[in-house]
Amino acid sequence: MTDGVQVHRPEPPAVLDSGGRGFASVREAGIPREERYALGKGMRKEVPRSAVGDWTAPPGRRDPVEQVVEAHAGRLERLVPVRIGRMIASPYAFLRGTAGIMVADFAELPSTGMRLVVCGDAHLGNFGFYASPERDLVFDLNDFDEAHPGAWEWDLRRLVTSVWVAGRQNSSSEKECADAVGRCVAAYREQLWYLAEQPLLARSFERLDVDQLGSDASKALRPEVERAARRARRRTSDRALPRFTEQREGTRRIVEEPPLITRPTPADAELLAAGLDDYLRTLPHHWARIVAGYTLVDLAHKVVGVGSVGLRAYVALLEGSSPDDVLFLQLKQARRSVLGPYVHGEAAWHAHQGQRVVEYQQALQTVSDPLLGWTTVRDHQYYVRQFRDMKGAITVDGIDAEALADYAGVCGSLLAKGHARTSGASMIAGYVGHSDVLDEALCRFARAYADQTEADHAALLSAVDRGVLPADRDH
Repeated sequence: MTDGVQVHRPEPPAVLDSGGRGFASVREAGIPREERYALGKGMRKEVPRSAVGDWTAPPGRRDPVEQVVEAHAGRLERLVPVRIGRMIASPYAFLRGTAGIMVADFAELPSTGMRLVVCGDAHLGNFGFYASPERDLVFDLNDFDEAHPGAWEWDLRRLVTSVWVAGRQNSSSEKECADAVGRCVAAYREQLWYLAEQPLLARSFERLDVDQLGSDASKALRPEVERAARRARRRTSDRALPRFTEQREGTRRIVEEPPLITRPTPADAELLAAGLDDYLRTLPHHWARIVAGYTLVDLAHKVVGVGSVGLRAYVALLEGSSPDDVLFLQLKQARRSVLGPYVHGEAAWHAHQGQRVVEYQQALQTVSDPLLGWTTVRDHQYYVRQFRDMKGAITVDGIDAEALADYAGVCGSLLAKGHARTSGASMIAGYVGHSDVLDEALCRFARAYADQTEADHAALLSAVDRGVLPADRDH
């Protein structure tokens, strides 16, 4: 850890680390709000906002292909070609699968040293629809595999880079990409300032439901919101029944679609069933009683995502009081966050990685899946959630520049909301300020790191073309 700056207060202290490799905690309790703003503003002396826009690949930067290969350790080897095939599809697909490469780069950059719970993988595709416990359709961050204490700048840098890469993929001009990034950062700043002025409890209730999203969206984005919401409402367990299952000898079974959907061995299935029993102990009592009323019917391994391909991810089919009363649960392997090696101290370690994902998801989201829990099977740790819970996303492929800018603003605002739910909102607000200095800096950064992402993607594609890495381009 680099030498930090300690701001002395009677109790408790606000401890800041101005370096980029390690982060001390930020505690705001007991410090007047105006003073917290001033503390954040004072950080500009250590890390000018303009410096947030700097990116040049440092001498000795690790080969991105080597980093991709390193990330395959512990994955199912038979699925590595599928992961590579998905990552080479486009620079944006490559970005989705390389949160680890990004944080390795970001950790070397100037940082304000404020640590809070961050998403760790905040790109445009990791915001989306899902059902609240009341079955309302809400829109929020919805991927937390890498969630961890870390620097707020890491999330924002990854988000704005994804905006620029997606814009280029959609044939937006560089000016249009800059406009979209500017909207994203401005929305982040404005929402952070708004929430910093609210009572802590009020921040915890801030949410965005589908009606508000639709009414606030521009004419360009509104049709995308409506289409995505319609699809999300159809993504429920009962609707999934004919899509993923078939009747076989009087029993319903999940349909195999190798290599993406495969059946575990009987021994593995037995261990997974025991793991689901253990999962019930991590649920609140009411929900544990509800889920315990279902009977496990079948299990299958199902490949999901891009970055997660090769990790163990199972879908469990459970039946309730009738053949039509079904529940799909997903058991998804949780490993140490890619942020972990770059955050020092106790916050870098978690006894159970599935519990880490669940608790940080609940910290960052306003409302969460009530069936979130965790379990262990053999030496692997998992988190468990509903598989079909009205989940859906706005597809960024092909949307025009106006819609992209509008959507980038929505995501920037939601990222600020997530950050403000944990700690440091007033200090971050003081640092980012009300002007567009940070907006312009992050536009410079997003463009430069989009170039880097495209170069890294080209390197991976070259490795595949040379036969260095296998790639399954069909799945």
